Amino acid sequence: MDSIAARPMASNRFFVVMAALCVAIAFGGFAPTYWLQLVPGTFVGPPLLHLHGLLFSAWTVLLLWQTVLATRGRLPLHRRWGLVGVALASAMVFVGLASALQTLAHGLAAGYGDRSRAFLILPVSAIALFVGFFVAALWQVRERAAHQRYMLLATIVLLQAAVARIAFTLATGGGPGLRPGLGAPPPLIIGLVPSLLLELLIVAGIVYDWRTLGRPHRAWLVGGGVVTAVVLLRGPLSATPVWLATAQWLAHIAG
Repeated sequence: MDSIAARPMASNRFFVVMAALCVAIAFGGFAPTYWLQLVPGTFVGPPLLHLHGLLFSAWTVLLLWQTVLATRGRLPLHRRWGLVGVALASAMVFVGLASALQTLAHGLAAGYGDRSRAFLILPVSAIALFVGFFVAALWQVRERAAHQRYMLLATIVLLQAAVARIAFTLATGGGPGLRPGLGAPPPLIIGLVPSLLLELLIVAGIVYDWRTLGRPHRAWLVGGGVVTAVVLLRGPLSATPVWLATAQWLAHIAG
């Protein structure tokens, strides 16, 4: 058994803090452009975006709840809630892709063409990373250390949109009804900084393991390498004829 996994779960408070930070980033990032617009009714968007926001926000809360249960050693209850997590993750994939394609259709109808097709690579790659890390976490369910880290990685890759909305609010000043997606898609470079900033959470995990265990867990190294590669490559890939054709095909079958 992995020596890291042999550590008592009750002694591992670091991951509770990390999960709570994910909740704070998710809700805080979307507060100006979504949550704070719901009460006055100024949010502008189709009903699907509400379902999208509910599912993806619920995921971060579930992660925190599951991390607390594991830390307290309540593993039977943790496993039962894990079934909810599988159902929620499945719904997130379908709704996330549907929302991305709906945004693509809006952009194409508005005449943004290849800019919208290129931008589709951001949500699609994020969902692909989420699925990959989530499946890895399920595969490693009996190795608690790997399972825990892959679940956290699956959540981290979803937070790019929240961090990007913080930058959007700072750049535009915010306002009633204002949110990304209403105008022309921004250049893909705008997604590079939020993605790299989020990798600081992965770095924190590596540093934590190094200081407390003497070496970083392989999940951080594999996950960090994959995330960095995707973040750096999706910009150039988004402009290739293959991706643009793929995006157009997705728009066609979705329409």
